[in-house]
Amino acid sequence: MQRPPPEDFSLKETKPHLGGGRVTGDKLTTTYDLVEQMQYLYVRVVKAKDLPGKDLTGSCDPYVEVKLGNYKGTTRHFEKKSNPEWNQVFAFSKDRLQASFLEATVKDKDFVKDDLIGRVVFDLNEIPKRVPPDSPLAPQWYRLEDRKGEKVKGELMLAVWFGTQADEAFPEAWHSDAATVSGTDALANIRSKVYLSPKLWYLRVNVIEAQDLVPSDKGRYPEVYVKVIMGTQALRTRVSQSRSINPMWNEDLMFVVAEPFEEPLILSVEDRVAPNKDEVLGRCAVPLQYLDRRFDFKPVNSRWFNLEKHVILEGGEKKEIKFASKIHMRICLEGGYHVLDESTHYSSDLRPTAKQLWKPNIGVLELGILNATGLMPMKAKEGGRGATDAYCVAKYGQKWIRTRTIIDSFTPRWNEQYTWEVFDPCTVVTVGVFDNCHLHGGDKNGGPGGGKDSRIGKVRIRLSTLETDRVYTHSYPLLVLHPNGVKKMGEIHLAVRFTCSSLLNMMYMYSLPLLPKMHYLHPLTVSQLDNLRHQATQIVSTRLTRAEPPLRKEVVEYMLDVGSHMWSMRRSKANFFRIMGVLSGVIAVGKWFEQICVWKNPITTVLIHILFIILVVYPELILPTVFLYLFLIGVWYYRWRPRHPPHMDTRLSHADSAHPDELDEEFDTFPTSRPADIVRMRYDRLRSIAGRIQTVVGDLATQGERFQSLLSWRDPRATALFVLFCLIAAVILYVTPFQFVALAIGLYVLRHPKLRYKLPSVPLNFFRRLPARTDCML
Repeated sequence: MQRPPPEDFSLKETKPHLGGGRVTGDKLTTTYDLVEQMQYLYVRVVKAKDLPGKDLTGSCDPYVEVKLGNYKGTTRHFEKKSNPEWNQVFAFSKDRLQASFLEATVKDKDFVKDDLIGRVVFDLNEIPKRVPPDSPLAPQWYRLEDRKGEKVKGELMLAVWFGTQADEAFPEAWHSDAATVSGTDALANIRSKVYLSPKLWYLRVNVIEAQDLVPSDKGRYPEVYVKVIMGTQALRTRVSQSRSINPMWNEDLMFVVAEPFEEPLILSVEDRVAPNKDEVLGRCAVPLQYLDRRFDFKPVNSRWFNLEKHVILEGGEKKEIKFASKIHMRICLEGGYHVLDESTHYSSDLRPTAKQLWKPNIGVLELGILNATGLMPMKAKEGGRGATDAYCVAKYGQKWIRTRTIIDSFTPRWNEQYTWEVFDPCTVVTVGVFDNCHLHGGDKNGGPGGGKDSRIGKVRIRLSTLETDRVYTHSYPLLVLHPNGVKKMGEIHLAVRFTCSSLLNMMYMYSLPLLPKMHYLHPLTVSQLDNLRHQATQIVSTRLTRAEPPLRKEVVEYMLDVGSHMWSMRRSKANFFRIMGVLSGVIAVGKWFEQICVWKNPITTVLIHILFIILVVYPELILPTVFLYLFLIGVWYYRWRPRHPPHMDTRLSHADSAHPDELDEEFDTFPTSRPADIVRMRYDRLRSIAGRIQTVVGDLATQGERFQSLLSWRDPRATALFVLFCLIAAVILYVTPFQFVALAIGLYVLRHPKLRYKLPSVPLNFFRRLPARTDCML
């Protein structure tokens, strides 16, 4: 397979017409908008009155048909109502207008043929224009006419105007380019929408002790633990060491919960009677609404909760046994932490849960989603032709937005603009493009819940890489990794502006810790954070799936990078080369210094000697020289500063050079679904890689243990030599000025190759002979 040229994956700067003005330099000539203006003809059908009866019964079932050329929009119909109210808006794209007259027809729905009640006709040349912030156009009553233009009984209230996508009516309007979509559910699925993530809290359950438990077998010591269930999350304490009817634990369990709190916290105290048999000694349910909320680590009051036991009788009835068993717990909602629901590398929000701890915002992020080009066909329609119904989702902080779906287009134009408050510049906004698979009966495919919306690609933009007040208009490649390799699915055109309200506040942010202080004063463990992040993403995707219309699970998980922690040979290689790239500078300096030491260029080495002697004689110049040198390097690199935001890099990700088997392994399910021989081969490969990593880690540990053994007397002769050397060095350094010592060491290191030996130096030989704890390894 021929590899696509690298320029296909490049970022392209553009100069679109935004808000009627053109981007000139870094500023807009007009500050109206970040998107291109799109003209629409809006028709708001409000209501009708005094409609005549058309049926044999003298009643009518009215609806309105709004027709413009080949496009036709229809309101819902009412049964037997002569004064109906619709209040529906229709939007016809001005680019696609194929007629000079607009016709609004009131019809009576019938089984055989719908009867004409009357119509209103408008000349497009006489329709007014409206631009916000102008007030909305007031609807008017119009007398109905028949086909000959004569007045008939009945009136229709309408408002007709030309506007842009900035109009308040735009989000709720029926669009002419969605004329093929039918049904209210499908129409709701294609409209733009703003969603809010649920407010997430960490719930800390400190299980202290229980009292007066009543096990069924009184003749044995109970092995008691507490199981705590919060929704789909279940954790348990360890078995109490005090094997009695008054066990103690004093153990913390952490959960993620979301407002509004719908489910109670369920606790059950259980006794491990046999290896696979547990007896429930008591249960209790704790509603979350009344729990203490704390913003620091001050202890909250502990409480005793009654334990209840339910017994199922022979007839199937549930009998409640009252007894005096109690459990002592300290439960609180932690408001001082930030609940991590995104990958830490791409966080869009770092604020603590408690709103009282939020700092003022430092600016505003404005995002204009303009259009996409060159999208790939994502599904087949009638006749086998490919089609794509694309929409965008953007996520920053707690606010998610979804643009409207553009039906059946490989070059969709959205031109929608959204705004977010920014509280930290070191955050990332993510924009994803998806294909809507829930139109035209798509919900019936793919089993329960319908088919899944296909991912077309996503873009991440880190705000700290953007200059303030500059409008960035770029076309970003949409890259997706498939089992057969990386594929460009098209390009998305975005306009981004980060406006800062206070430069001093933003600069001050760089001195603050990234996460709230509770993460550092009372940190959670790595495994705890992994489990809690998984639970948080599940809660967010479940809640957004329940919204109307839903933001689907597969969309939320793709935007939150769920599954990015899974093993990937490709990603491991990419990270290894990233480390090598970071170390390459240090290695380059080391090689340069080695060339200085071996006098490869005598003039340079002599100059280094002179600089070294000056710094030794005048040590107060060392730090100023270092900082001046760093300042000069920074100023020098300013000429080559990046002018474009970073984007997905296939070469950095090793996506364009990954082996097919590595990609197949990356896309394998967990647990694996591949045949045993392939799994065995991959397992052996993983073992060989892990063996090399193990060797490197072991070597690093060995060097550290050799340093420790210098003074540990594990090798008494080596430690004696080192201690004696330290005593002699202390005496010499005390009586000798430090400049002479530094000068001697420096001149020895920079000595001429004729004065060098090819064998390792004495200190290196001594260090390598020191013992490490490898001798004690099995």
